[in-house]
Amino acid sequence: MSPSRTPPPDSGSAATSAAAAARNTDSGAAHLPGGPPPDPPSQKAAHAQALAAAMPFNANKPLEHGHDNALRPQAGQAVQPLSSAATASTLSEEINSQKAGGMAMPGLNATIESLDRVRVDSGGQRLTTNQGVPIADNQNSLKAGLRGPALLEDFILREKITHFDHERIPERIVHARGSGAHGYFECYEGIPQFTKAAPLREGGKITPVFVRFSTVAGERGSKDTARDVRGFAVKFYTDEGNWDLVGNNMPVFFIQDAMKFPDLVHAVKPEPHHQMPQAASAHDTFWDFVSLMPESTHMLMWQMSDRAIPRSYRMMQGFGVHTFRLVNEAGDSVFCKFHWSPVLGTHSLVWDEAVKISGADPDFHRRDLWEAIEAGEFPEWELGLQIFTEEEAEAFSFDVLDATKIVPEELVPLTPVGRLVLDRNPDNFFAETEQVAFCAAHVVPGIDFTNDPLLAGRIHSYVDTQITRLGGPNFHELPINAPMAPVHNNQRDGMHRQAIHRGRAAYEPNSLGGGCPFQAGASAGFMTFPQRVEQDKVRGKPEKFADHYTQATLFFESQTPTEQAHIAAAFRFELSKCTVPAVRERMVASLVNASPLLAQQVADGLGIPVPPALPRALAQPAKPEVMHSHALSLTARPGDGSVRTRKVALLVADGVQGEQIAAIQAALLAEGAVGRLVGPRIGPFRTAEGETMEADASMENEPGFLFDALVLPDGAEGVELLSADAHTEQFIKDQYQHGKTILALGASARLLAEARIPETLPSGDADPGVLRGVAENFESTIEAFVAALARHRHPAREIGALVADAAPA
Repeated sequence: MSPSRTPPPDSGSAATSAAAAARNTDSGAAHLPGGPPPDPPSQKAAHAQALAAAMPFNANKPLEHGHDNALRPQAGQAVQPLSSAATASTLSEEINSQKAGGMAMPGLNATIESLDRVRVDSGGQRLTTNQGVPIADNQNSLKAGLRGPALLEDFILREKITHFDHERIPERIVHARGSGAHGYFECYEGIPQFTKAAPLREGGKITPVFVRFSTVAGERGSKDTARDVRGFAVKFYTDEGNWDLVGNNMPVFFIQDAMKFPDLVHAVKPEPHHQMPQAASAHDTFWDFVSLMPESTHMLMWQMSDRAIPRSYRMMQGFGVHTFRLVNEAGDSVFCKFHWSPVLGTHSLVWDEAVKISGADPDFHRRDLWEAIEAGEFPEWELGLQIFTEEEAEAFSFDVLDATKIVPEELVPLTPVGRLVLDRNPDNFFAETEQVAFCAAHVVPGIDFTNDPLLAGRIHSYVDTQITRLGGPNFHELPINAPMAPVHNNQRDGMHRQAIHRGRAAYEPNSLGGGCPFQAGASAGFMTFPQRVEQDKVRGKPEKFADHYTQATLFFESQTPTEQAHIAAAFRFELSKCTVPAVRERMVASLVNASPLLAQQVADGLGIPVPPALPRALAQPAKPEVMHSHALSLTARPGDGSVRTRKVALLVADGVQGEQIAAIQAALLAEGAVGRLVGPRIGPFRTAEGETMEADASMENEPGFLFDALVLPDGAEGVELLSADAHTEQFIKDQYQHGKTILALGASARLLAEARIPETLPSGDADPGVLRGVAENFESTIEAFVAALARHRHPAREIGALVADAAPA
């Protein structure tokens, strides 16, 4: 479409010279003529002059100075223009086209609309180049003759190959391997007495979110079930901008100051001379570092515990790690720690199980999250806050600014404030999960920082990382990162800029843009809490930071005997991988300060005597308020008691009693669990009743350790065939060794005997996870099986050696 020509004013009129001047961009008249502007260019000039004249000086300038003004910044000056032309980049904005569109809607930044604006569905559409040119042949490159050389002029081939060559972006240095989903946060009851943060102000408020879970140490292609910290990052798309709560599944960290973060990551990454091991801390450089950093001891307890190998992203806690501030409308502040608690409970893998899963399905956690959401079993967490005053914090025996410390829940209980639900998988992993950019500095009014020195470094580090990873400073304009709140500022240009700003004023204060966008002022904008700072500028740590072992002791002694045994085994495994004996000995010497019992168990497994304890940085730490915290044990968080999303293997073969298997599968489905038919091969099997059952998995492609429980079928013929299959015995043994529930129906008791699976615990009590079922009492058998499955695992089996391993062949 061609723009209509602006007609000149009547020849000889007084306004002619002004109209001519208005058509130039390199100079202007000293004064504009009075009277109505004769044409659009003159009107633009006149209205721009009026807009600028309406702001003869910066009235806010005197209010930028002094302490009182700093606490109450005023809203910026703003003047309403006489017409939209006064602030327009161009008069031609009224010319509409299919590509350019029309004029910007007043106050609208369309780059932060919902993701619908960038979704693509190619159904029924022809193939094109990136420039929209239809492609006639996508099978062959352009050649000089059928057997001739490829031609350089083949722009279609060059575009396709060039894009393919650049389909990967630099991966995150840490948290490279992750998986994410969309969802929402719903506030239970507002807590305006503590914070004015948009998601927490009023009950029933719904805030969209995107959540990404991740491992920390491994590369993007590493396995899901490595022993590692898990990232738990939540991006809230609030009414007042994006808030990123970027945390982990453990509430503490290895170091106290961001100055040490590069050292930590360099130590835990594969050793630089041979790039091994991948996604593992079991090597010399990591243990050399942490054994020289005793403040890491508390975090090591968490990392060597079962928390480091979660059963599912959906079954792990999340923490903000640091102490944050909450600020209300009156400017009052309290301290806060954030806790996410999964509705399904906090559950884990055992080490042997995790190792085996990593070989059979390195995408175990990613697949689990995707499949649950696709099935409508939406993961859910409750957000709880620990809220306390600065005065209360000063009285604690530990320093809340120390990221290696927790605030025990017995000291400050959790206040439930809302729930997080993930209900939509991404449409495209790269565009959403890979390109999502979290930043600890992204907060909204009502959320503020404390002086935690580790948090201070994160505030800066994340932005630098995203600029490098996503190709420039405009990563916030990628659809997954764009806020839902309006974005208006004077940032311009840079690589990959998406927003097309109208007008010529890209600075503040201005009068040529009517003063817009103007600062929001204290009543509507983000205000940093005015904490008084009157101390020397120094490099150092507070004295309370020197207590490196008290909370490590608290964590270990709060675990059940089984959990303590797992921690000791993890330390033995990891330290045995070190090739330098002195590193092992130093680490064990550090553990003596946390738990002499643990140090002894680790030393015994390493074949060394327990060394003398390392010197403590603080000889006489303060007496702790809490000596034992049940909340630190996984057993304290069993979840809602349901079996939803649990996966159960139902073994089948020709001749099994199919009606029983079908009944159990239906009962599991009714409870929200998934009963999967697993046979010696995939495909159809004939049941004893003459019906057909279709197995969609085999014992070969879906080993037993991938399931949460096992059902062995009745039917003499079917049991005979399963007994003859070499996979069956190991399938059963893995289930038993990993503490899973096993139900043996009728004739399949033979399979338990062949696998040497006892039905009693080492204590002599009946094993609640090994059940026998008969046809006469089948309904109660199913009920007992579901109840046993809800317990997740039966750790009492681990006391003593497995009978199956101890018995003679």
